[in-house]
Amino acid sequence: LLGVTVLLCVADVLHAFAIEEKDDVFKRTACPAFLLFENAAYLADMTFELPCNCKPEEVNSVVWYFQKDEGSHHTTVLTDFAGTMVVDSGHIHVGSDVLKRFSIRMFSLIVFRAQAGDSGLYLCGTKKGDFFYGYDVDVQPTKHITVAFVDRGQHAQEDYTEKVFSLFTTFWDWTKCDRCGVRGEQRRIGLCYVRSAQLHPRYRTAVPNVTSCGSKAVPVRFHHPGQLRRPEVVIRSCLAPCLKEEVPKEGVQAISNIISKLGQKPWQPSIPTQLHTHPAGSRLVIACPRARPEHAVAWDKGSIRLYRSHYLLGINRSMRIFIDHGNHLHILRVRLSDRGTYYCWREGELVAGFRLSVSYQSQRKRTLDDPETMYAIKIILTSYVLITTIFFGIHLCRCCRR
Repeated sequence: LLGVTVLLCVADVLHAFAIEEKDDVFKRTACPAFLLFENAAYLADMTFELPCNCKPEEVNSVVWYFQKDEGSHHTTVLTDFAGTMVVDSGHIHVGSDVLKRFSIRMFSLIVFRAQAGDSGLYLCGTKKGDFFYGYDVDVQPTKHITVAFVDRGQHAQEDYTEKVFSLFTTFWDWTKCDRCGVRGEQRRIGLCYVRSAQLHPRYRTAVPNVTSCGSKAVPVRFHHPGQLRRPEVVIRSCLAPCLKEEVPKEGVQAISNIISKLGQKPWQPSIPTQLHTHPAGSRLVIACPRARPEHAVAWDKGSIRLYRSHYLLGINRSMRIFIDHGNHLHILRVRLSDRGTYYCWREGELVAGFRLSVSYQSQRKRTLDDPETMYAIKIILTSYVLITTIFFGIHLCRCCRR
């Protein structure tokens, strides 16, 4: 009993010491006398977290500030109102304002599904206007991303060199194989970086004289690096075995588990399946549950594998079914032939199914928000401007000849 009592007392002391050490993190980290900005680069649609690495001990809550450019008069205040606001990342819409896509947890700022417009300076401080720590965030767009397939012998972009700076790509690690038991695919994301000795000294980088292409540390007199070089994604085939499920020993498995398997269809995987009815002719976007853009995600329609080598966005402009760089499955102008069950793989594991049925609408009123209406208006206006330009050009030429 004496030994147990001593052991419990030692455990309590160690636990209290661990809590005290955790609370003293900000005591050990002193804030810089001159505010610096730490560079961080991400790909669009990713979720990133910015920790407030230093603050005074007496500060119990922080406020984050966002500026598009250094010294800008327009500053966005990001606050969680003393922890009363909670953001559900599952209900975040692409293109929504950053004020609807952030959360502050344990002094850290979390921005969900970041867009290129979220690039800028993020400052951790108080509502009085005191700043402790800053970040220079560069969110690189995926609209014109460069894609290379290793199986086809394609290679990444070559380095671009100028007199005062050079551009190159920094690649992340390969993702896991997105399928198991069958041929899958792996992705490797690469972001644009610039190397120069003329970077702004106020911006701190992990490697000296190296920063992301969209960083504020790049002098304005340089050509915009983002226009000279784009982010990249490299894809290759892979094959990974499936993890074997642990089979319970004889006599341990309940009879109810055996009976429940009698009604299952052997040709359908036992995963959660969602039923969805969608009108024909409209657009459908399917997201894999709990999947982020940096995860390894794959899609199947029944037994048909939708490989990125044929269905990735940008491979063919006339594609009606494609997978974007955020791992979402898009179906443009849904047809009756699109009916079926779509399966989603996440990190090499089959996680969900979507059973799609197509319905027809007798009458459908067009609105200005419809993609088809916006496309028609754009074509009409472009044609009108083109015809008007040709008309005035012909008359101008006739006047000049006279």
